[in-house]
Amino acid sequence: MIDELIRQWDGFAVVIAYDEPTKVWLFIAMHDNTLGPCTGGTRMKLYRSPEDGLYDAMRLAEGMTYKWAGVDIPFGGGKGVIALAEPLAYGDRRRILKRYGRLVESLRGGFTTGQDLGTTPEDMLTIAEETRFVHGIDYATKSALDPGPFTAHGVFVGIRAAVAHTSGTDDLSGKTVLIQGAGDVGLPLGRALAEAGATLLVSDLDDEKARALADEVNGTVVSPDDVYGTKCDVYAPCAVGATVNAATIRNLACSIVAGSANNQLAEPEDADRLLKRGILYAPDYVINGGGATAFGLVAQGITDNTELMDRVSGIGPRLAAIFAEAGEHNESPVDAARRLVERTLGRA
Repeated sequence: MIDELIRQWDGFAVVIAYDEPTKVWLFIAMHDNTLGPCTGGTRMKLYRSPEDGLYDAMRLAEGMTYKWAGVDIPFGGGKGVIALAEPLAYGDRRRILKRYGRLVESLRGGFTTGQDLGTTPEDMLTIAEETRFVHGIDYATKSALDPGPFTAHGVFVGIRAAVAHTSGTDDLSGKTVLIQGAGDVGLPLGRALAEAGATLLVSDLDDEKARALADEVNGTVVSPDDVYGTKCDVYAPCAVGATVNAATIRNLACSIVAGSANNQLAEPEDADRLLKRGILYAPDYVINGGGATAFGLVAQGITDNTELMDRVSGIGPRLAAIFAEAGEHNESPVDAARRLVERTLGRA
């Protein structure tokens, strides 16, 4: 039940609205505002129940608290979810987005949002018709910043840091990377990895997407059913979360897990399961923080693309330090990353 989820959550606040004509639930979960106003993307997808949508918002909001602290940007953790019971009819999408924008505006800056799974830069422009609190929007040109390339760059430098930690060099020549999800992040990530000399394996539920990326980068398509048992150096989950779990960890044939998906671990114990198997894990909220970093800097007035990419590149050294600290303590990088977050929040 929704009320039970709220009682059990340690977050700051939850805002809920319901649209009767479309049977769409709107959730805004605000987890922590220690560093600044709660900020996170808005996800739109089909859910089996409203409770599933709210739970998704809550867990993702908590993840954003860690992400902002992990990249040391002064925002708090928040997330929006537009929970669909069925696909929207023609014309309903714009109406729902505008209603959601009014809900965001009603919080007067307590929550700021942006693009996430299931939403597009164009959707953000629609939401921005109703609220000032959408990041990555250039109101002068009426255009929206796409976070995908920035997130992909952060994952790219993160993979290089992980490879350097395991092999002593960040040279990707001869390394095989399996990208799961050939979308807004997987596509530019694949291009960057191929340019750096890596061999690409590509998987996506949409076979056409997988094949298009594989053809472009001289890679190989892997069936979604074969992902976890396919031999590779790096497994890069770039689609949905919870793909790293007790069942899949037993089958993983990689030495590194490093991708852009949120909440990659199905449960906390999965971090130790990876450690016991000798698989290096790049904490998701650190390695996938490139888009958040770029949007946070744009909100502070930094708009030069080169400077934004340079700042996103800081994810590499940050992960290198996390890997080194974890190695010294013979622990999962998740533990070292958590201490980094706690230190950042503690300073505030």
